This record gives sequence, structure tokens and C-alpha cells, in this order.
Amino acid sequence: MRFALSEDQKMLADSVANALADLSPLERVRRFADAGEDTAPDLWAGLAELGVPGILIPEEHGGLGLGLLEAALAAEALGAAVAPTPFLGSAVLAPLALTLAGSDAQKAKWLPKLAAGEISAGAAIAEAVAGGRDGAGVEARAGKLSGKALFVLDGMTADLLVVADAKGGLHLVETPPAAQRMDSIDATRRLAEVAFKDTLAQPLASNQALERLRDAAWVILAAETLGAAQTMLDKAVAYAKERRQFGRVIGSFQAVKHLCAEMAAEIEPARALVWYAAYAFDHAPEEATVMAAHAKAHLSEIGRFVARTATEVHGGIGMTDLLGLHYWFKRIGQNRQLLGGPEKVREYAARAQGLVSA
Repeated sequence: MRFALSEDQKMLADSVANALADLSPLERVRRFADAGEDTAPDLWAGLAELGVPGILIPEEHGGLGLGLLEAALAAEALGAAVAPTPFLGSAVLAPLALTLAGSDAQKAKWLPKLAAGEISAGAAIAEAVAGGRDGAGVEARAGKLSGKALFVLDGMTADLLVVADAKGGLHLVETPPAAQRMDSIDATRRLAEVAFKDTLAQPLASNQALERLRDAAWVILAAETLGAAQTMLDKAVAYAKERRQFGRVIGSFQAVKHLCAEMAAEIEPARALVWYAAYAFDHAPEEATVMAAHAKAHLSEIGRFVARTATEVHGGIGMTDLLGLHYWFKRIGQNRQLLGGPEKVREYAARAQGLVSA
């Protein structure tokens, strides 16, 4: 196996990062957050020109036919820009659900539209993956869904919804009910609450498909956190090189040097962990769940450390809206809890390895 990215993978990562520099600068992120937008169609259309929505979709359905490692590289760039896009739902979870468990007719109907960025998709799998709050959960009966799903990913404007029921079965909802926005710390990613009442749904052949969706989502969230943490480190280093106190730049002070070095020392090995977890998803399935869980849990922890430390390097100005650090801080915080906090995810890893009883 290779222990480095290929030239094509590097080119993909650079292309997405360069596109986001134009499509999603801080002013665009701030406008999305402050205006209370549910979607940023200009961003998604721009990324569609690069083929990002179809990154996991087979070529016969108009996609790029790439793997989760390439999707993770794109997610890393999206996290670095805190871009408000439906990437996780539309480009990862819905295409995977259809590819793994959809019928030929369902694939032919939806995958080309997803690949072109013509529609967006959401995923309501939080309760099935991480457990739910009282009153939440979806029941399936006779081709219809009833109940309530919380923390629906990219569900506010979804044209298509992948839903997991209480027993772990997957369903495709072609006409999703109206969603209600859920308040969260991250204003750059909208979470939704969706209530189902005898909602028509098409069952998907769910042979372990939910577990695969969970593992992929954990890897993508970890990759996003990695990108966001790297940006916070970069911003801290740049600020330390220009901010002056006592006639010297603060980056010359040993304490500040140590803070920046500690962040870099945490991030660099984490990058290898995320990349390998993404690689294992496609090429080492026997390791996929454990590696995805480790990536999600570990990046949740070091992401929080970097977010706090980078803010500390900035001093008081880091707590203001002027530099926008809080967008990355909050993206990292939300990613930490989505689909299971680090404690819950480590428990999954322990169970997968037989280290604790069921």
C-alpha cells in the first residue's frame, strides 16, 4: 500500500481548496451565518463544476467514482473553509446509501441528479447511530414512517432524505416533510428536526448499510475537524508573527512558541489517522469500523484542544467576531458531538474489538 497521497489526490485536494478560497471566503461564511440562510446554492454550484457532489458516485451514473479517501480530502478542505454546503448528506451519505442498498431504478433516478448537484439530500440517522432523546425515533410500518428525527444532517432544504428507523433499517423519502431548524452552536451547518406521520418511504436493502454510513460519516466529520483545526493553527501562527508586545512580535516569546508547537504536534499524526481511516473504509473493511471510531474520537479531542489554544494565542481579539475564529471553533465543537461524542464512539470501538461485553 502507499503511505502518501497520489498526485491525483493531491491535485483534487488543491483544486477544492483553491475553489473554496474564491467561493467561500470569510465574508461569505459570515453572510450565510448572519442572514440565517438554510443553503448556499452558489457554493454548491461552484463545487459541482469540479465534480465534488459526485465524488463517491460511480461513473456510470455521472460521478467521479472515487473513494472515501478522496471524499475525506474534500471534507478537509471544506472544514478548513467552514464552507456551508450539504456535502455530508448530498455527496457522502445519500450516494453511499443508494450505492450500497438502492435498487437499480433508485440509482438511475437519483444518483445522476446528486452527481450534478441538481438536488440536495439529507440524512436522518442520528438516533439509530448514537441514541436519541426522549420522544425521538422513527418507526417503519407498511412502507410508511412515523415519528420524529432530530439532528437531521442537511435536512432543511433536502429534496431527498435517507432515514434510519428504530431497528436500523434504511428508507428513502422522496418527498420529505417540512423540516424545522434546530438551534446549534454552528451557524454554518444547519441541523433539522423532521416529523413523520405516515410518510411514504421506499425501503432500502439495509444489509449492514447503516453501519457503513455511520463509519463514513465519522471519517468525514473527523476530516472536517482536521481541516478546521489546521486553519486555526495557521491563523494563530500568522497572528503571532505580526502582533507586537513589549517591542517584539509575540511569536518570539517562548510560551507562544510552545503553544503553537503543541498544536502542530497534535495535528500532524492526526492527519495520518484520518487518511488511513478513509483508506480502510474501501480497502481494509475488517478495520473500517475501529479506525473510523478512533478517527472521530481522537479528532474530537485534539480539535477541541487546538480550538482553545489557537484562541488563547490570539488573546482577547480571538473572542470577538472581528477575526471570525468562532466559526471554526464552533464547527469543531459541533462535529465533536454529531453522531456520538468521543466517549460514545470509543465505546463502539471497544465493542467492535470485543473489549467489553454487549
